[in-house]
Amino acid sequence: MADAAVSATIKVALQAVVSLAADHREFPEELERLDKSAAMIRGFLAGADEDKHSSDVKNWLKQLEEEVFKADNVLDELNYDNLRRKVKYQNQLTKKKVFFCFSFFNKIGFRWRLGLGLAYKHQVEEAFPTIAAGATTSRQTDSTIVRRDVLGRDEDESEIVKKLLTESESVISVIPITGMGGLGKTTLAKAVYKNEQIVGQFDKKMWVCVAEEVDKIEKVFKMILESLTGGKVEGDRREVIVQKIQHELKEKRYFLVLDDLWNDQEVLLNDFFSTLAGLNAKKGSWCLVTTRLQEVATILSRHPQINFTRHELGKLCDNDCWSIMKKWANVGEELPKELEDMREQVLRRCDGLPLAATLIGGLLSKKRKEDWLSILEESLLNGNQGGIKQILKVSFDHLSPAPVKKCFAYCSIFDQDTELEQDRLVELWMAEGFLQPDPQNERMMEKIGCEYLRILLQTSLLEEVKEERRTWYKMHDLVHEFAKSILNRSSSNEDRYLSLYSSERMLENMNEKKSASLRTLFLKGGIADEILSKFKHLHVLKLSGEDVKELPTSIGKLIHLHLLDISDSMITTLPESLCELYSLQTLRIYALEKGFPKKMSNLISMRHLHYFHYRYDKGCKIQMPSSIGRLTCLQTLEFFNIGRQEEGRGIQELGTLQDLKGTLEIRNLESVNGKDDAELANLSKKPHMYRLVFEWGNRDRESDNCDEDVLEGLQPHPNLKELQILKFMGDQFPQWFMNLTSLVELRVANCTRCRELPTLGQLSSLQHLYLTGLENIRSIGLSFYSTTLKILSLESMENLEEWKDAHEIRSTAGEVHVMDVFPMLEELYISHCPKLTTIPTPSRFPSLDVLKIKKNCHVLLAEKVLSNMANLSSLELWDLGGCNSLPTDMLERLCLFPTLQRVELRLAANITTLRGMSCAACLKRLVVFCCDNLRELPEDLYQFQALEYLLIQGCPRINSFGYPNPNSFGQKGLLKSLEEFTIEGCDALTRLPAEMFESCTSLRELNLFGCPSLVSFPLDLRRTPSLESFILGGCPNLIAEMPSGFGYLTSLRRSVELSVSKIHQYWATSVSEAASSDNIMCSRQSQPGTSKASYCTFHILQLQH
Repeated sequence: MADAAVSATIKVALQAVVSLAADHREFPEELERLDKSAAMIRGFLAGADEDKHSSDVKNWLKQLEEEVFKADNVLDELNYDNLRRKVKYQNQLTKKKVFFCFSFFNKIGFRWRLGLGLAYKHQVEEAFPTIAAGATTSRQTDSTIVRRDVLGRDEDESEIVKKLLTESESVISVIPITGMGGLGKTTLAKAVYKNEQIVGQFDKKMWVCVAEEVDKIEKVFKMILESLTGGKVEGDRREVIVQKIQHELKEKRYFLVLDDLWNDQEVLLNDFFSTLAGLNAKKGSWCLVTTRLQEVATILSRHPQINFTRHELGKLCDNDCWSIMKKWANVGEELPKELEDMREQVLRRCDGLPLAATLIGGLLSKKRKEDWLSILEESLLNGNQGGIKQILKVSFDHLSPAPVKKCFAYCSIFDQDTELEQDRLVELWMAEGFLQPDPQNERMMEKIGCEYLRILLQTSLLEEVKEERRTWYKMHDLVHEFAKSILNRSSSNEDRYLSLYSSERMLENMNEKKSASLRTLFLKGGIADEILSKFKHLHVLKLSGEDVKELPTSIGKLIHLHLLDISDSMITTLPESLCELYSLQTLRIYALEKGFPKKMSNLISMRHLHYFHYRYDKGCKIQMPSSIGRLTCLQTLEFFNIGRQEEGRGIQELGTLQDLKGTLEIRNLESVNGKDDAELANLSKKPHMYRLVFEWGNRDRESDNCDEDVLEGLQPHPNLKELQILKFMGDQFPQWFMNLTSLVELRVANCTRCRELPTLGQLSSLQHLYLTGLENIRSIGLSFYSTTLKILSLESMENLEEWKDAHEIRSTAGEVHVMDVFPMLEELYISHCPKLTTIPTPSRFPSLDVLKIKKNCHVLLAEKVLSNMANLSSLELWDLGGCNSLPTDMLERLCLFPTLQRVELRLAANITTLRGMSCAACLKRLVVFCCDNLRELPEDLYQFQALEYLLIQGCPRINSFGYPNPNSFGQKGLLKSLEEFTIEGCDALTRLPAEMFESCTSLRELNLFGCPSLVSFPLDLRRTPSLESFILGGCPNLIAEMPSGFGYLTSLRRSVELSVSKIHQYWATSVSEAASSDNIMCSRQSQPGTSKASYCTFHILQLQH
């Protein structure tokens, strides 16, 4: 395996050395010799890839990688010297002296170094040696699962769940899931962990990913405690940790998952499970273990204190494997004949492994149909081993171009399941020299890296994970092990890539030779100044940890360093010696207390500066590096503070940074003198900018109309996707707005003098529009309307009076134009617009789904909006000023909304009644919050058949929930869908009707708190069989008709918390039936005004009078 990676490495290295030397055409003799050597090596490597069993080839490659590494160091040093001279030139040395240096010393130096490189056989680049023995390769998992990704494991899941639901006489029972890698053990464990049947079955659930062979069992207990508490556990004393776990699990049934267990030492396993069995005496706890080691299951089967049941995970059936492969091959339901003909062969060689099916599908997805046959034959028929390793090997061999193999293998230096972000990964590949510029089409290295990442995704060697607006990548554990097998050649004597989790481990594993050979170092912990200087050929350095507070000054001696990442440390000061790293391409930092070093502009190779200074940070007046415009390679610059008078900190510094991309926030624009100065930023010539933020200073400053000129000069490139304009003091916006044809999101905030909006309707791509603090805007008209807008927010527009309907707009000829206002609008937010009373006819918003009106908006606005919103699913009304009641016809109109699922009414202090609110057939969530004068709830409340969540909080004048319509008595289905019900802070509430809970069979959570006048609560808990959590407190006068039927609450697992001052004897008897509930708390409030109940927990419920 390793020789294939070495071959790929050297092939790419040859391109690198020729590319570097080609910049020096004054040396034709040396270049001719170099080209001949390169051609000879290429020819040899072509045979080396095929001769997998040739020991001569392997030995030659092993020797070659050492020579290649040395040659690369020589050339890198040459490049550093050239950069250093260039910096000197830029620092205003005399022109004559500089040219003398370049024309004499540089020529001699280059010829000497190039000759030395040729003596090393012209092998440029080391060849992926091993990760150090001390590197951690642990795999981290979590319990998150996407159900549609689980195929063919229903029977396994049901079998395990059935066991978990079985009553056990043992304190702890263990089910080990065993099987080879790639079968889906972790996926099955996740499915069981999230199975709805066991929700509520256990008091505590813990997911712990062991992922490595631990030498001390304390580490596992520490992870269990962290899972229980959700926080980081300090200290390693086992007794302390176990006592804390014991406290958390006291008298509780728990479900523990130990994922990816690798320990097969009987002493350690017996020690761990003996302690686990002694944590409490409660019977019925379970532990699910996933492991590839059959020996683990054998050891556990002999343990005398646990109930043991093995679950051997089998392979998938053919149909499931075929479904997985089709999904990843992206062929749809109608299979191409070429693939159907190969079905039996594919399934036979997949051998029931889901990962194998995934990888074959990914391999086919990137190839033409006419190539499928040869690929499938090779992946299925070559070799005698078969199985997953052969399929992975074929996927690897098909990676092209050659550098992709290097990028793939490099990924194995990370912990398994590390969340790899695209930018970070590409920057690391670039720092290691895996990405070489393409001289033919002038593609940037970053673009090439993104293409390589796409190739790895297509072949399923990397997995993509999407979470809301974030996307990251990870490696399956089996693929991770395969990548390691390519890197880890036992014959290698020098480490190139090292990931360590303590400085002590580094000192144990490093010597002078290893230090000099290292290329990548990930270190959690600090490093001494004299030690860091020994890593003289380091390309990548990442320091992390809360105890890392200082960057050694010897950092300046690492002349080969291309990437420095201290963003996960506490380092807040950068030494001046950093500015001697002329080859540095990427710098990641989190905080700077004293600003940037004075000579940052010397870092002329810098491409990515990842640092964002938040405006509210201490020292928000941070200055930018002087003359940052000299960093002409810069692509990433997240913010730029414009200096007022400081030389080299004006906006013109941005003008030379033509390759800027991504996001840029430009602040202190009040320091720009006018349009001419603003144009020096050349923003219109930066096509790769995705998002721009323009921010001026204090919004209360005086304006001399310069802001309009400045904004005019800041015209972005038409490719811009997102734009924010903050505290702009001009009267109107520039005409270049109409050129932003790619703009998707626009935010305009606190532009208090702006009198009119740009013609937003002409922005053909605009989807999200947020307008805040535009105090001088009085009217919205035709130019505002958009056919593409999906989200619109109007906030703090105090003088906005009119939002013209389309019918009111006439052409110059007097003709009335009828048009849709926002035909695609899905979400509308209006806040603090007290004068706005008219909006377009609601039928102009045919797609509106979410409506929120809040903070001092006129009630007529809400009434107007609700006149006809057929597709509305969510309605929130907050703090409607001057509103004594919601109009009855508006409330009754809610029943006409067939899709309305959510209604929230908050901070409506003057509303007195909701009596007219009619039943909405699909309403699932109703919230009434802090309505101080509300006395009446909807009379049809009990008819809300779809209602799942009901919250009535902070309504002190509600004295009754009314009574269901007599015609409804005896009917099944009153509040039948209700799952969560909370009443809190209703001081005047005296009683709840008995009929209210007659059909609440779905109720899972019931909270009744802070109702001091409540005297009647006639709840029969036999009618709420699904109840899991019941909290009752702050009701000192609750004396009669207390809940009965506790003994029927078989689902009650989470908690029963009772805080009352008087307990009726009949109720006490009923509650005693629930003594088997695992977590029942009852306390007595001595006084009605007691602010905090004192809870006592009992295994057998005790009632205090």
